[in-house]
Amino acid sequence: MIETVGNQYVVARPIYSENSFNDQHRKLDRYHKKFLDHLRVCFSCSSEKAKKIAYTFLPIASWLPMYRFKEWLVSDIVSGISTGLVAVLQGLSFALLVDISPGYGLYAAFFPVIAYFFLGTSKHISVGPFPVLSLMVGAVVSRMVPNPNTNPGTVDNSTANGTLSYEEQKVIAAASITMLAGIFQLAMGLLQIGFIVVYLSESLISGFTTAAAIHVFISQLKFIFGLTIPSFSGPLASFYTLESIFGKITNTNVCDLVSSIVIAVIVFAVKEINDRFKAKLPVPIPIEVIMTVVATGISYACNFEKRFGVDIVGHIERGYQAPITPSSKVFTECIADGFSIGIVGFAVAYSVAKVYSIKHDYVIDGNQELIAFGVSNIFCGGFRGFAAATSLSRSAVQESTGGKSQIAGLISALIVMIVTLAIGFLIAPLQKSVLSALVLVNLKGMLMQFTQVPILWRKDRVDCIVWVVTCIAAILLGLDLGLAAGVGFELLTVVFRAQFPKFTLLANVGGHNIYKNRKDFAEIYETEGVKIFRCPAPVFFANIDLFRSKLVAAVGFNPLRILRKRNKALRKIRKLLKNGEMQLTPKGVICTSYDYQASDDEEIDNNQIEELDQPTNTADLPINIDWNSDLPNNIIVPKIDVHSLILDFTSVSFMDLSGTKGIKSIVKEFIRIEVDIYIVGLDNDILEKLQRSGFFDEEVTTDIFFLTIHDAMLHILMKREMACPPQYNSIKEKGTHMYDSVAEFQNGNLRNREHTGPAETRF
Repeated sequence: MIETVGNQYVVARPIYSENSFNDQHRKLDRYHKKFLDHLRVCFSCSSEKAKKIAYTFLPIASWLPMYRFKEWLVSDIVSGISTGLVAVLQGLSFALLVDISPGYGLYAAFFPVIAYFFLGTSKHISVGPFPVLSLMVGAVVSRMVPNPNTNPGTVDNSTANGTLSYEEQKVIAAASITMLAGIFQLAMGLLQIGFIVVYLSESLISGFTTAAAIHVFISQLKFIFGLTIPSFSGPLASFYTLESIFGKITNTNVCDLVSSIVIAVIVFAVKEINDRFKAKLPVPIPIEVIMTVVATGISYACNFEKRFGVDIVGHIERGYQAPITPSSKVFTECIADGFSIGIVGFAVAYSVAKVYSIKHDYVIDGNQELIAFGVSNIFCGGFRGFAAATSLSRSAVQESTGGKSQIAGLISALIVMIVTLAIGFLIAPLQKSVLSALVLVNLKGMLMQFTQVPILWRKDRVDCIVWVVTCIAAILLGLDLGLAAGVGFELLTVVFRAQFPKFTLLANVGGHNIYKNRKDFAEIYETEGVKIFRCPAPVFFANIDLFRSKLVAAVGFNPLRILRKRNKALRKIRKLLKNGEMQLTPKGVICTSYDYQASDDEEIDNNQIEELDQPTNTADLPINIDWNSDLPNNIIVPKIDVHSLILDFTSVSFMDLSGTKGIKSIVKEFIRIEVDIYIVGLDNDILEKLQRSGFFDEEVTTDIFFLTIHDAMLHILMKREMACPPQYNSIKEKGTHMYDSVAEFQNGNLRNREHTGPAETRF
């Protein structure tokens, strides 16, 4: 019964153990599906299921028929044009990170968008090159295709048409690793394991992208300064790059340096204006496009290439080249790189897509996103592009300019296609240092994540440590090994959190049915002889020993040690009685020998441990032994002041076999020294598992399980016929097995209610 009066409530119900609750409330017999049942469902076929599968694997079939052409088409066209112009520039810029000709960046900005248009579920992300992925692909290219001046190429060096050039080898390496990453993504999507992204926490992704931004910044310095330096890969590659740059800093091309600084300052300033006045501007000022046009015109008019020796974009081949066959050498030697690129690309794209899906209230499918990006990267790699995900800044442009659906992405791809087919030659005079400046400006968001570290430290120190470790590892070891190190460390923190939880002793707070950590509150009530121990984590093989040690520390004694001491004392008492050194008289026990004294430091014979661990048996003795009183003949056994122990397992989500055996052993040890032990809040599924695993026997029975701490506490008070603490305001009647408990809260105090009726306790 529950009554509500204002903001107070009154509860009247029996005191429930698990047994009594199940007796009064019949549990339904549910059928749990077996493996064959799941297979049967998986391989069954119906028209509805076929339709659902078609819509799942081809999302365009579901959203395109519902597209509102009159309302959305104009917005998508405007958004697509704006996004397409940015995609062209970012494609050219990010190609520098891959260390291939900028023209191939246009392929990476076109082909993935076409595939995602048919297969993707996000309406607002702009698919294409992403600086982190581009740099990861570039690391593979540098490793697989070393500079010919130092070492011959290591990718397939010949085709049916002859020898491949150095540039062609790099393109094939980039395309091959892109296809490999796409294969991994597609396989994970088809196997429905998109949940793997949950192992990449927000802190880990943030730390990784910040480290990647530092790598990108360092990699672009050679273009900013106009220097020619070798490419490095592997651990400490960034430091070797910096060493090489500073070693040649006197050869800086002043024209490149000045141009990049001017472009970066202007673009950065206008982007800040766009951010500050985005609510008032109909569309963001396309400053990147404007400055690219201006810089290209000035470079062409002043002939920077010949006058100052600057490095320019150069010839961009019109049209699209024939598909290529991927390098088998890259496939066999770069499996780890392909997997890392696939995971990082999906994690970044999915996190951005999720933000926009929540903002605009629609659903995205993680597994389908894996399939979409997998096909996109395979398609892109087959046509000489490099790995694609989504760019945060480009997606922001698509969403802020009014993009409503994937059609905006298709329009942006058409803009890239127009540049590739018709006007790409106009970009040829553009300095590479200008593209690098645009790359550095786009790094602002990732680099600014450094400022979130103090905030993260205040929120969760473990997450902050994950951030720092991932960032440092990625900087020192490289992006691939750094990501692996970050994931490994993050999983280690999860293991440590589960293996070393914070066990606490609870106490009644405020005289109500509320039990909290006894150290956190001043107004607590504790019943003499009762301890309440809370386990806040799963109980399994890795933490069962810690659970035992913390429990022993909490109650103040080791039950197994007490049990052994008692059994040794019983053996001595029997020996004294047998030898006549202890005699029973009408006035009590008379001792004639005082040569025995048990000590805590006395060693136990290993051959007798099993006998000493058995329950104490005093049935054959002519005297009754009170273990908390002084024993005859100076026999000393430690006294204990706890008669009841409550284990709060409300937060225990699972137990393995080792945990089950460990808990059973602990329960038996306390029962054998006459300490009543109760387990509360255990989930029904775990309780059923205990029954299946043989947890219960003659000593450990099901009546030690209760629904709540308060139920167990009331049971203890009734069983031991103890006077209820004053804060409970209780009226207890003896000789009953089921009680109604009533708690009424009024003005923060607990008061008794008048009630008549037999066999009831009122709280």
